Amino acid sequence: ARNLGCKPSKSSYGYSLGAVSCYSITICIVFGFFAAWIHGDPRKVVYPTDSYGQFCGQKGTNNAKKAILFYFNILKCASPSMFYWEYYRQFCKPGFDNPNKVPVTLTNDAALLFLQRCFPDFITRNGTLTVANRTAFKDVLGETRSVTELRDAANGITSLLDAKEVGMKIFEDYASSWYWILIGLLVAMVVSLIFILLLRFTAGFLLWFIIFAVIALVAYGIWHCYEEFVALKEKPSADVTISDIGFQTDFHVYLQLSQTWLVFMISLSVTEAVIILMLIFLRNRVRIAIALLKEGSKAIGYIMSTLFYPIVTFLLLAVSISYWAVTAVYPFTSSGDAIYKVMPSQPNCMYANLTCNPETFNKSNITKVCPGSQCMFAFYGGESPYHRYIFILQLCNLLVFLWLVNFTIALGQCTLAGAFASYYWALKKPADIPPCPLFSSFSRAIRYHTGSLAFGSLILAVVQLIRIVLEYLDHKLKGAQNTFARFLLCCLKCCFWCLERVIKFMNRNAYIMIAIYGKNFCTSAREAFFLLMRNVVRVAVLDKVTDFLLFLGKVLIAGSVGALAFLFFTHKIPVIQEEVPSLNYYWVPLLTVTLGSYLIAHGFFSVYAMCVDTLFLCFLLDLENNNGSAARPYHMSTSLRKILNKRNRKR
Repeated sequence: ARNLGCKPSKSSYGYSLGAVSCYSITICIVFGFFAAWIHGDPRKVVYPTDSYGQFCGQKGTNNAKKAILFYFNILKCASPSMFYWEYYRQFCKPGFDNPNKVPVTLTNDAALLFLQRCFPDFITRNGTLTVANRTAFKDVLGETRSVTELRDAANGITSLLDAKEVGMKIFEDYASSWYWILIGLLVAMVVSLIFILLLRFTAGFLLWFIIFAVIALVAYGIWHCYEEFVALKEKPSADVTISDIGFQTDFHVYLQLSQTWLVFMISLSVTEAVIILMLIFLRNRVRIAIALLKEGSKAIGYIMSTLFYPIVTFLLLAVSISYWAVTAVYPFTSSGDAIYKVMPSQPNCMYANLTCNPETFNKSNITKVCPGSQCMFAFYGGESPYHRYIFILQLCNLLVFLWLVNFTIALGQCTLAGAFASYYWALKKPADIPPCPLFSSFSRAIRYHTGSLAFGSLILAVVQLIRIVLEYLDHKLKGAQNTFARFLLCCLKCCFWCLERVIKFMNRNAYIMIAIYGKNFCTSAREAFFLLMRNVVRVAVLDKVTDFLLFLGKVLIAGSVGALAFLFFTHKIPVIQEEVPSLNYYWVPLLTVTLGSYLIAHGFFSVYAMCVDTLFLCFLLDLENNNGSAARPYHMSTSLRKILNKRNRKR
């Protein structure tokens, strides 16, 4: 199974117990959210409702021809029961005098529509703020109110309107520059592909160049600190110690002390010595890391289809996010029955805010005890156990979302690991590489390893959910005075952050072992852990070398493409100035191209990082399980065998 990536036996955990438990839990989750889908009504997110909970402008309702929501008494946020017709008729269309049949709307010169909601239209005329050419209005109590007070009452709405205006300009910029944005992203994709393919020739040069450049920079820093120390030592005022002057907000004060430069010089000298000693004792490990980086580039060259697998991951993540969003909207907009509350006209009514029935309200005793009271719509939903535990349901939905996202990532890691493992264990490359290695690996992962992938993803999802809950609690406790509780919460956040990083690292290597051997998750995680612990120095060196090189590549690609986009959109390139579109904000396409280039490079390099990690575990297994004989030959490349002084013996 290891050599050719064959399918494991059906008795493995990934096919039987893991899959069965995964499917059972999934079915339970689906039935759990079925109730939310029944009670929810996502129309409430899009369409406004009137004071009776009826949708505005929806066919089949009493408000089918009433599409605009008008807020009464925005100054006081008064109860919907205060329908003071004589007051509000000043805002209605001229000639309208029947509030029972036609919706109340602002006049054309005073109304402003935003998401089907009607708000005052503030216009500055000759430096004066007005609404419909008026600067003052009377409220329901007969008091005169200025337009400034009305604007302050609708301040949140005006900020939304400003955001809408900015959003329209951004949309116009995207409409004008989308063609050039796509060209920039295509350039980033081509550059990323070329960079990965060239790593087999440039990985060693880049890494050694960076190492010696760091050594040279640190050496220059030591020399500069020595020069400053000698120059300041001759000044009598520079002999003051750091402890004598104490803490100073102006850092420039410390640079006038000879002791500061002495500390810098000693620190840099120690750093230089550590780097040189590490190169002396770990040079073979660095050479192995470089050889694996080159081998990873070669493997991707043979299996080019792996570079496009992130598209599959992106599509699966889009489905997961869509499922979570739709499921989250339904409990959030749980409709159930319309709930009506008693709205009294007197402050001391004993029935205030109690649930009522509008059909029988006028016949009840409430109107006698509290004259003038009305049974008004309060909210959708109810007071059933379902509505009381909506928050718990949302947490469960969040857990499922994290589970699906982690499962999608795990599926991609296992698929790529299986494809690259088939490359490594091919004795004669590329002749022994199986046909369609990526598709074969994906099929094996789906058919045999879904249980193992789901189990590992569930562990990570639970830890991530705990971290989110801790962040929520920390946000709620920001104003608390309990120092011990804040300290304990900070410690828990730190511990679970570390735990998440460890689980991600272990899951990644466990999925590689699953792809190689086809064993269950727990067995694969245990074997991967002990294998890495037996080679901890090699792991640390390869991990740091790979991370640094890939980070450098992503920054170079995003920076270079972003620089070209900056020169283009700011008319700095004279040859194509006529092709540059006119923009409101040139930074909109610039940031899009730069960020998109970084994400594209990250997608390509994530495949490359998975390739290197897979080849590294295969390399360690190759060293431990094979001895170079005809029966158990080494599968590593010739360059790796030369570094380790290994060779395959012929019969």
